[in-house]
Amino acid sequence: MTAPETDAEQSTASATSKRSQRTALAVIGLIGAIAIGFALGFFARLPIDDREPAHPGADSVDVGFSQDMTVHHNQAIDMATITLTRSGDRKVKDLAFDILTSQQNQVGQMQGWLALWDRAPLPTEGYMTWMTEGDGGHSGHGAATTAAPAQPNAGKMPGMATAEEMAALGQASGSALDVMFLQLMLRHHQGGLPMIEYAKQYADVPVVRNLAQKMMSTQQGESTLITSMLAERGVSPLPMN
Repeated sequence: MTAPETDAEQSTASATSKRSQRTALAVIGLIGAIAIGFALGFFARLPIDDREPAHPGADSVDVGFSQDMTVHHNQAIDMATITLTRSGDRKVKDLAFDILTSQQNQVGQMQGWLALWDRAPLPTEGYMTWMTEGDGGHSGHGAATTAAPAQPNAGKMPGMATAEEMAALGQASGSALDVMFLQLMLRHHQGGLPMIEYAKQYADVPVVRNLAQKMMSTQQGESTLITSMLAERGVSPLPMN
């Protein structure tokens, strides 16, 4: 005969069930964010303005930004996922959740555009090759009088965490995990800012420029928050890699 459960056992089982439900809801929410983002990206270009090309070229700012920022966002999503599941700090977890959901949605939008344009979902010939010196021959939307940023190292996007850093984040716990996440994410945001600024200025498709503007506003706000959270912990930001 099985002994009846004690109050403590019932309480533990209830808490476990609630955590499982919250996890399941979070997963469903993330899937929904990706699907909504993809739909927004896919249909945002319809109807097509007669003054704009139906399909931006493979070497265009619009395509290059969408491909490279997908890669950049995917690493931020990985860092946020690790932290959301392992951190015990509510503020850090809230930040990780916001980054995770917003960037999943943005990846969905960019992948929707790339599918609509019949372009590869990810870069195939190095990173940031679409960022050229001078006005680069872009229409520029008023950029003809403004010099574009010089092309960075096309072999590596700035701000990206190394494989060793990602492995260390996955093994960390407690305050060490929180600090590592905040440092890596701040550098990650700072490293992606030149791409966002460039796309905001030089992309030809309005929805791409608009998304870049939203990214800039969101990530600048997050960077300010992360900087203050690091200061509260007496920790300095990482230098740019």
